[in-house]
Parts: sequence; C-alpha cells; structure tokens
Amino acid sequence: MPAVELRLTHEDVEPIALLPVTHSNGAIVYEQLVKTIEKTGVPRQIVGDYGPDIKSGIERFCRQYQNTCYIYDIKHKGAVLLKRELQDDEDWIKFTQSAAQTAKKVQQTNLMAFAPPNQRSKARYMNVDKLVQWGQDVLNYLDRGVSNDGLDLTRMNEKLGWLHEYREQIGSWSTLMNVVESAVDFVRSVGIYRYCSIDLETAIEECGNDDRANRVRAELICFVEQQSLNAKPDEVLLGSSEVLESAIGKFKTLEQDQVKSGFTSMLLSFSAFLSKTTQDAIQTALQAVPTKKIHEWFKEKIGQSVQSQRKAFLKVARSTE
Repeated sequence: MPAVELRLTHEDVEPIALLPVTHSNGAIVYEQLVKTIEKTGVPRQIVGDYGPDIKSGIERFCRQYQNTCYIYDIKHKGAVLLKRELQDDEDWIKFTQSAAQTAKKVQQTNLMAFAPPNQRSKARYMNVDKLVQWGQDVLNYLDRGVSNDGLDLTRMNEKLGWLHEYREQIGSWSTLMNVVESAVDFVRSVGIYRYCSIDLETAIEECGNDDRANRVRAELICFVEQQSLNAKPDEVLLGSSEVLESAIGKFKTLEQDQVKSGFTSMLLSFSAFLSKTTQDAIQTALQAVPTKKIHEWFKEKIGQSVQSQRKAFLKVARSTE
C-alpha cells in the first residue's frame, strides 16, 4: 500500500477552466477537454462520474489521447450500488417516508434537535449514511430511557418511537453503509494502484450472514480491481473526485439563497477559494482583474441573471405609466 496520503484539500487543486454552458452533451464535454490541454498538456488521468454527457466526452477524449485513462469516482460507484440495493426495498421506502413525516412533526418544537437530516432529491443515495446514522443515534437515545435534558420521553416516543420497528433493518443498512464507506475511504486515502484490490479485500471484512452486504463488498473489490488495470507499475492514480464535490458544496454555501435561481457573478469566486490566499495575493488579483472585467466576463458567459430579469420584470409591472 502506498505510504502517501491522497486525501486532497481545496488548496491541493487548481482550477483549469470555468466554462458555463446552457446544455451539455458528449461533444461539448470533449471540446472543453481538448481546449483545456492548451494550458496543461495531455493529462494522465481524468476522474469523473458516469453522467451520460461526461462519460461520452471523456471516453472520446481517451480514444484520441490513449495515454489518458478514465477513472470512475468511487463515491458515485458506491451510490449506484446503494441505489440498486435500496430503491426497491419496501422497508427502506417506508423508513424514508416516515423520516420525512417526522421532520415535519418535530419542526419548531423542543424535539427539533432530533429531526432527521434532509433527504436530497438529487444524488440522495450519496447521503444514505446520514439517515441511517440518525436512526441509530435516536434509537440509542431512546434505549437509555432517561433524559437529562428536561425532555418528555413519553412525547419523544410518540414522535420517534416508530424507529423501534426498524431496529433490525437499521442494523442491516448500517452494515451495508460501512462496506461502501470503507471502500470509499480506502480509495480516497491511498488511490488506485496495481493489485490494490488485494489490500482493499483485507481492509473490508466479510459481513457474516449478511448476503447483501457481502455481495456489495465483492462488487466493490471487483470494481477497484478493474480500475487498477489503468495504473502503470509503481503508479498511483486518484480514484475520488470528492474534493471537487466539496468545492461545489462550498460554492453553494457562499451563494446561499441565490443558488436556487441560477448563477451570478459570484461564480468566479469558485476559483478563488481553491487556493491559499494571502493579503498580497488578494491585492495583486484586485489590481489584475478590475470589476469591469468581471462584469464583461459574466455578460459574455452567463448573460442576464435571474435576479436582474426579475428586477426588469418588476420595474415594468409596477410602472405607473
């Protein structure tokens, strides 16, 4: 196993290009990749998910530049396996529905701290672990039978006691989550290298009589073995695009409510927080890129924002003329 830790931070990466598009397909992704190598040269690898446009574009690029390999992000692979295992699981479906109902029932009450995490409509199988962990934590709390927080345990059981019915299932789901998370953590930490599947098999123990968890374990080991064939002898490849997902999440946090209505000129901040900034660096950047250039870039690449469209609409609608 490599001695080098491969957990990337925002400061470890550098943005190559920021290319907004109105729609995306394989041809557009391919053209964007070709354009970026003017700055960087041909890359050794590209890490991404298997979105149809991304997959098509990257595979076309790799056919043209055969020294470049395409590595499928381990987190997305794990989410795909979880989706397959859980989307038709009646207990899981009922569990998530009850959790959503519970969130509404405890909202703005003194039980708000026990509310389940929000269930995302997109990429929700990448966040299954949070919901399962919530179920475990609440059950553990209820099992104590004692409240040191002045909470009414009778009322807690009225709102949250339904979790007792899922105790066995939560245990099974937790085992499944641990298998996936162990594989993700392994690849995130040490990358993809020749024969790394052997080390992964040692890192993830078999799960007793849990056939589902063992099946997913075997598939993840097989997947990593296939990915490792891309690595040259003594070469370590990245196997996770988590740092990019994290950066996107940070950008959404910066935009706050504006994220619901499209991009604004704040989009350019995406590049700024991917580097270690100093007072001198900020001053140099402000001198090199005046506000006028930012407005020009936004007008060319993005066009009129939703907010400016709304202002224009309201100006006409509320005009007294």
